[in-house]
Amino acid sequence: MKNLVVVMGIAVLAGLCACGNKKTHNKENANDIVPITTLSTLDTVLYTDYVANIQAKKNVELRSRLSGFLEHIYIDEGERVKKGQILFRINDSEYRVEVSRANAALTKAQAEAKTAAVEAEQSRLLVKKNIISQTELDVSTARLNAAKAMVEEARSSLEKAKTHLTYATIRAPFDGVIDRINLKEGSLLTEGSLLTKVSDLQEAYAYFDISETEYLNRAKSKSLQNELLGSMVTLTLANGSTYPYQGVLESAENEFEEQTGSISFRARFQNPDGLLKHGASGKIRLPSTIKNRVVVPQKSVFEIQDRAYVYLLSDSNTVKMTSFTLGRRFGHFYLVKEGLKAGDKIVYEGTQSLQDGASVKTTPVSLDSLLRAGAVK
Repeated sequence: MKNLVVVMGIAVLAGLCACGNKKTHNKENANDIVPITTLSTLDTVLYTDYVANIQAKKNVELRSRLSGFLEHIYIDEGERVKKGQILFRINDSEYRVEVSRANAALTKAQAEAKTAAVEAEQSRLLVKKNIISQTELDVSTARLNAAKAMVEEARSSLEKAKTHLTYATIRAPFDGVIDRINLKEGSLLTEGSLLTKVSDLQEAYAYFDISETEYLNRAKSKSLQNELLGSMVTLTLANGSTYPYQGVLESAENEFEEQTGSISFRARFQNPDGLLKHGASGKIRLPSTIKNRVVVPQKSVFEIQDRAYVYLLSDSNTVKMTSFTLGRRFGHFYLVKEGLKAGDKIVYEGTQSLQDGASVKTTPVSLDSLLRAGAVK
């Protein structure tokens, strides 16, 4: 009985081994033919998105330059206004009184100056006749000069009073749109009280930042001046839609921000429909020209401990695990920084079932066909 059990165990073991050999053989057969692609270089244009802050071409605060009661509001929130249009009026009775007082002071000063001029002329004639001394003439002349100075001071006070009176009427500094009105008629204003804001939205600026590293890389390749400044760019709005008008890229700053290590640029957009609003957000898409760069399919790449590898095919049809430095990813491809060159043959896909040094049969896959199939996006 014991011998029978031993024989049956050997038979079962032999069957399992046979099955295992069959599976191993099948697996090897599955890996016998692997797709191989030949690396080549590529010229293309890639795009990078930058978060942008949208601002009106002109956006100013309208503040009271006087203290007093807000007597009248002539416009409403969101209304379009023209340059010079009256927007607010502050009660000006006090300032009209100041103008009248300053005008009276000027009249009085002018009369005193005229009197002093007559006295000085009389003194000059009397000195000629040796009736009075030269000293008295000098005193009369000094009084005349003082009276003239008082006239100038009074005239300056009058101009100041008139200017203050004009501040009671607040006008639009340019064509634009009125923002929220913070106060109501009858409100007591102090000097500097915020009334509203007015924005010129016919054009808008989209400000965005570029890091110092990218700035230097673009400047080194001369793409910053040749391709960016003055070029047309697109704006993606907060809801993901594309703004219907293209913008022109312009320089905004000449120095790097110390805290962030970046430099700001702006794109100027026409805004005839008023879709862009001051303070909105979006994304600016910038082009970057890539020339003569080796590309590798994403399917060919696998990572081990943060390093990128591909299986490189040798002349003897064996594969070798080869590391390289990844560049930017785009679509289903990577740019190669270093480690691979044009003409290298690599395994296109199925790398998970290969081992370093394995001998394989190959079938070619054209890299150009992958590109034409729309793998680059």
